[in-house]
Amino acid sequence: MTSPDVTNPAGVDAATLRELLATRGGVRILDVRTPGEFETAHIPGAYNVPLDLLREHGTEFRTHLDDQVVLVCRSGARAIQAGQTLAEAGLPNVKILNGGMTAWQQTDAPVNHGRTRWDLERQVRLVAGLIVASSVLGSLLLPGLQWIAALMGAGLTVAALTNTCAMGMLLAKLPYNRGTNSCDLTTIVGQLRDTGSRP
Repeated sequence: MTSPDVTNPAGVDAATLRELLATRGGVRILDVRTPGEFETAHIPGAYNVPLDLLREHGTEFRTHLDDQVVLVCRSGARAIQAGQTLAEAGLPNVKILNGGMTAWQQTDAPVNHGRTRWDLERQVRLVAGLIVASSVLGSLLLPGLQWIAALMGAGLTVAALTNTCAMGMLLAKLPYNRGTNSCDLTTIVGQLRDTGSRP
């Protein structure tokens, strides 16, 4: 028997996920984006379990999940990280929605909409761009500031190579990204427990 590849969780496309939701009531969708992103648009019946919370409490979540779990984020990167966390906690057969919410929305699948916020990846691009541009322009007055742009470039390179983003994790903690719904361990575990095997 081969063990699952925890570094590369299996994927499922949007059409297949729609079929699973229509035919199997036991599929749970965990959306690992920030509460603000989740509030903007999410798959009906999905649970919001932000990636940082899942990383911190993967074992607790594992005890309230069965093998029919599909992880969702904006494009798939955070969902892959969440899949690795759950695999390490003992739930190796989770699936990732290929292309994330972007792919889901492109198929005109059902979506619950709320207050519109920028997704986390767009916020990272804005902040990184502002830091680079202002440090390069500022170096005209204060020589040496261009090294801040170089450090930002190095940080973005590390983020790409490790598939993690320190700036994204910091931005996720801002009130703008926290949303209006309670998204703490007790609340989410209570939702998972109360709904049994079905969202």
